[in-house]
Amino acid sequence: MTSLSDDDALFRLDDRDLAAERAAGTAFDLSQCVNEPIHRLGGIQSYGTLLAIDAADVIAVAGSNSERVLGRSAAGLVGTPAAELIGSDGLAAVHDTLRAPTGDRGLLGLHIPPGGPEFDATVYRSDGVLVIELEPAAVERPFQFARFYPRLRSTLTRLQNARTVLAACAAAVTEIRALTGYDRVVAYRFEGRDGPGEVIAESVADGLDPWQGLWFPATDIPPQARRLYERNWIRVIQDVDDDTAVLVPPLLSDTGAPLDLSDSTLRTVSGFHLEYLRNIEVRSSMSVSLLRDGELWGLIACHGVEPRTLSPEVRTSCEFFGVMLSLQLAALQDAETSRARQTARKALAQLVTALDTDIGQSVRDNGALLAQLVPADAVVLRAADMSTGELARTIAHGDAAEFDATALETLWQRLPALAPGQVWSSGCLGDHDPELTALSPALSGALVLALDGAGTGIAWLRRERRAARTWATDPAQPVRLGPRGERLTPRGSSAVYQAVVRGCSVPWTAPDEAVVQEFGHAITTVVLRHTARLAALNTELRRVNHDLDTFAHAAAHELKEPLRGISNSATFIGEDAGDSLDPTTVRRLGTIRTLAVRMDELINSLLHFAQLGQGELRREPVELRAATERALQIAGARLEEQRVAITLPEPGVTVPADPDRLQEILINLLVNAAKYAADEAPRTVEIGVRGDGRVPVYFVRDNGIGIPEDDQKEVLRLFRRLHPRESRGGGHGAGLAIVDRIVERHGGRLWLESAPGAGTTVYFTLEAEPGAG
Repeated sequence: MTSLSDDDALFRLDDRDLAAERAAGTAFDLSQCVNEPIHRLGGIQSYGTLLAIDAADVIAVAGSNSERVLGRSAAGLVGTPAAELIGSDGLAAVHDTLRAPTGDRGLLGLHIPPGGPEFDATVYRSDGVLVIELEPAAVERPFQFARFYPRLRSTLTRLQNARTVLAACAAAVTEIRALTGYDRVVAYRFEGRDGPGEVIAESVADGLDPWQGLWFPATDIPPQARRLYERNWIRVIQDVDDDTAVLVPPLLSDTGAPLDLSDSTLRTVSGFHLEYLRNIEVRSSMSVSLLRDGELWGLIACHGVEPRTLSPEVRTSCEFFGVMLSLQLAALQDAETSRARQTARKALAQLVTALDTDIGQSVRDNGALLAQLVPADAVVLRAADMSTGELARTIAHGDAAEFDATALETLWQRLPALAPGQVWSSGCLGDHDPELTALSPALSGALVLALDGAGTGIAWLRRERRAARTWATDPAQPVRLGPRGERLTPRGSSAVYQAVVRGCSVPWTAPDEAVVQEFGHAITTVVLRHTARLAALNTELRRVNHDLDTFAHAAAHELKEPLRGISNSATFIGEDAGDSLDPTTVRRLGTIRTLAVRMDELINSLLHFAQLGQGELRREPVELRAATERALQIAGARLEEQRVAITLPEPGVTVPADPDRLQEILINLLVNAAKYAADEAPRTVEIGVRGDGRVPVYFVRDNGIGIPEDDQKEVLRLFRRLHPRESRGGGHGAGLAIVDRIVERHGGRLWLESAPGAGTTVYFTLEAEPGAG
């Protein structure tokens, strides 16, 4: 087990705590308490003593009270072989205890000196030395399991029969108070990892003020103390007025620092915490950790109005209670999660059934089911817009108008990195990022499911819920004048303080997150299944496309020779017959030659279209303006003929494309702009780029005759024209199909915006995809 590092102990107070401290009008520095290295205070409680033994089994450190406890002075012990004090058998027992598979700590009995008084020994390793903490054994010996077990069994049965968290905690505090004799035992639940805590169960002696329902500020238990509670299940303070026994020597020779007592039972107590206990009129205390997945969920806090010593057996029993209660609380929370899943199963089943390959559209179409899955004031989808490629939000359920759009975008930007299917939540977004509250005071809670690693996701949003709390101390004044000066004084009297909590929503529960996580898994399954199916289809499609390209190429070559023969034969017939042919036959021979030429042109277009799917693209940065000027060398005459004014792109815009293929795109689109120009001046065409999205979008925009919406997909098909073949400059209807094919080869996409009489804008992207080109 690693020790709590000095870096871990450092912690910065948040702005609210600092503001509260300033408001108190005192010189007390609360950050000293928060940053105190409580695991290296260099002392122990004096009801026991400590020995540290180095790798050579020589005593390297001893408690200054060892002469009173062991009959040997600390100075006389340091440098002495450990076997001289505890005997060779005792030393072997210590080593055997630590070698046993019971964890990093162990308990055993030692007679010091051998044959002398018995001590309860706690052993562990720290800073490269073996530490032995010794407490005089209790008078009642030996420990009788048969006498202890019935009460323990009865208590565990009550814990197991509890059906709610409150019931389990109430049973635990009652039993621990009966077992230990403390005057007050409370169950204390934290709000979040570093938040304040609430007393949710209590067993208290007559005459003491009740604490149940009171809240205590987060500063009462600073972060480094919480980490030690996560490390050690139990912490006992025998007497707040105990004379601390210092360690001799105070610093280890190897590290130059006090011995790390993170795992110590006897570890001395911070002066801040002792003052805290005195100010609430507590003389002795014990804390038992309640953990959930290794993190501190809460505490069983025990207080005595008089000093109290607990035997190792009682401490072990309380630690066992803490472990069992933690397990029971985890089981109850898991059961609550399971019930919530069951409640949401119908909505989840409908959502999973409704999921299609287009996840975004499925979410948009089923916003009400998403709100049934997790109650929220609004559900927002953030996904790429199909026309622009930009990430945009869509309200899937509820009214997100009250949540400022800038705040929502800021929320997405400030989220931690989330893997696909990962869930993140906050019930107090102002704590996560104060700017969010400033932008949108109504937005207080968000539960986010990431759909990919690029910012696409679903967010359930909640408004602020103002909640009244009863505090054990004035939350605006955690530091005030106490009996011994300016100190932490949470309960200087029986007064309580009412305060309204602002900036937080109804908290997200573990069941909320579990159900959303399950929905995320369902989405991932659909996406993976779709991806596998798509991969198989792509493989088959590549094979079919290859076969089609090969067929088109071969067929075109095979057809060109007969066509050439037909055209030549018709020419020869006309030449050989001379004037002997009647006008009808001459006209028919001309039609044969014309159709042969047209067929040859169509075959050439087909060949070119097929060849676009073959060969490698030669991608390089191409200056768009220069490429347009080269295209105008071919298409410019057509534009001048139709008196079409040209707006060139801005200089410096580069396009990652095959230069020849890009020029072909521009030529075809510029020729189309000339063919389908407006019937009356002015006639214009503009080439440019719209770069405000994730992917640059290039466009060629004219003010020509336009295309009806129903025909816009039709014009992208090969050999499809909306006008007679000889009208509007003629042609075979291959231009836009060729442009679309080139764009597709570049890993991009093409779409139109057009209306009759309102011109046409052709948009296209040239973003490279894996494997493209």
